[in-house]
Parts: sequence; C-alpha cells; structure tokens
Amino acid sequence: MKRASNHRQSGFSLIELLVAFSIMALSLGFIYKAMGSGARNAGELASHQQVTMLAESILATRDAVTDQGWQEVGSFAPYEWTVSSQPFLPVANALSPSLNSNNPTAVPLHQIQLTIVWQDGSVQRQFETKTLLPQRKLFPGESLK
Repeated sequence: MKRASNHRQSGFSLIELLVAFSIMALSLGFIYKAMGSGARNAGELASHQQVTMLAESILATRDAVTDQGWQEVGSFAPYEWTVSSQPFLPVANALSPSLNSNNPTAVPLHQIQLTIVWQDGSVQRQFETKTLLPQRKLFPGESLK
C-alpha cells in the first residue's frame, strides 16, 4: 500500500531565490544610476551658480558706457570672459515713443554681450547673456568706471 504524504515544503526553491536576487540587482542598479546623476547635477548646479555670480559681478562694474562702447577681456581661473557692446537701435514703436531713435530726449542705449567660457573636465562650457546699458557722455578729463 502506498502512503499518501502530506509533505509541506519549507523555505524557497532555487528558482525563487534566483528571481529575487535578479530583481534586487536590477533595483540596486537603478538606484545607483539615479544617485550618480543626482550628484553630477549638483556639481553642474554649483558651477552654473558660480558663473552667474561672476557675470553679475562683471556687469555691476559699470552702470553706463561711453559712446565708444565697452570692450573687455578677462579671466578668473578657470573662467575667461569677453564683454562687447554695440549701439542699440530699437525698432520705432508707437506705444513707446521714448525708445524711438528720432526722439532727442531719448537716452542712447548700448547692447552689452557677456560671454564666459570654462573647461568642465573634457567639455568646454559657455554662458552668454545680453543686457542694455545707457550711454553716458564724459566730461573732459573724466574716465568711466
């Protein structure tokens, strides 16, 4: 006579363990990748913040430009910058007649372009901004700073 066995299995089978380890390995890989990109983004954010502060500092050195404009090149390791300007010629607009170039009371403006370049590892990065500054006439013997 055969005996029926009501034998219960306790523990996990080998296949169940392999599946569990595979899922865990994939999950750890995704977490590692997410943490790595987060650290990289934090480094890029700090670099962008430094460049923005440098740009603000450079632009704060002048509140106006002469009719010759503003041409300057400089560096602050590891950043190199170039400032250039040209007269700003606005489009005549009926809604803002003070910007009309034919208006004798209008203050002439210069478009300032600031470009900052730096090396980030093997990648060259660039930050560029444009703004407007008023033109100021100098008195004899005066220098604009």
